[in-house]
Amino acid sequence: MLELSHVTRQFGGLTALNDVSLSVPTGRVVGLIGPNGAGKTTLINQISGLDHPTSGGISFAGQPIHRASPHLIARMGIARTYQNIRLFGQMSALQNLLIGQHIQGRGSLLGAILFSAAYRAEEKRLDLRARELLDRFDLSHATDSPAASLPYGDQRRLELARAIATQPRLLLLDEPTAGMNPNETHALGEHVLALRDEGLTVLVIEHDMTFIHQVCDEIYVLNFGQIIAHGTPDDIKNNPQVIEAYLGQEDSNDGAA
Repeated sequence: MLELSHVTRQFGGLTALNDVSLSVPTGRVVGLIGPNGAGKTTLINQISGLDHPTSGGISFAGQPIHRASPHLIARMGIARTYQNIRLFGQMSALQNLLIGQHIQGRGSLLGAILFSAAYRAEEKRLDLRARELLDRFDLSHATDSPAASLPYGDQRRLELARAIATQPRLLLLDEPTAGMNPNETHALGEHVLALRDEGLTVLVIEHDMTFIHQVCDEIYVLNFGQIIAHGTPDDIKNNPQVIEAYLGQEDSNDGAA
């Protein structure tokens, strides 16, 4: 579904990504791990259109996207979450999910002005879908609460629910369990696995190796902007290069990617 071919991203004299090639097959959860500063978030930014490669190509469902804008990539079916939560803090949880569905809406401006029957039916459909997502992610209690007032774990799940509200084919998760306790992390993993079983494809950046082993079918390891290993969770767990570059670090749970 997603293919990166020889992607390089340079910032002046700094090479953040160097000849990166990877593949995310349809219906799989693929992990991307590596030490802090390895280039993981830079790579996600290339895929989501927030930044563009210096060289190399990125394709999604056979279509090149490495020069596309973020809104076009979102319309193609790619959604993402962020390392730092980006919710509309003063809006309610329900309103955040309604906004997340805006690219799915079919109502017209004229229909909104006239408050037509078709427009009202569309608004009802979107509202029902948003409430279903709140229930699915155990957020029904927060329906009318401002997003900024929610506990951290609830905010993380709300950001995931908002990404799902766009009805993506590919979901990019940038450290989705950051700040969560072990129980919250495991529960989020169950949500990710359920989404995969429904046909969603996922690329996840994460430092929590328990979570990575819970959800990932395969893993890529990035170090100093280069892929140094690729394989199953067990393959990666026992790879000497990975142990040296990433798993052997004592403090692998803080800092930016």
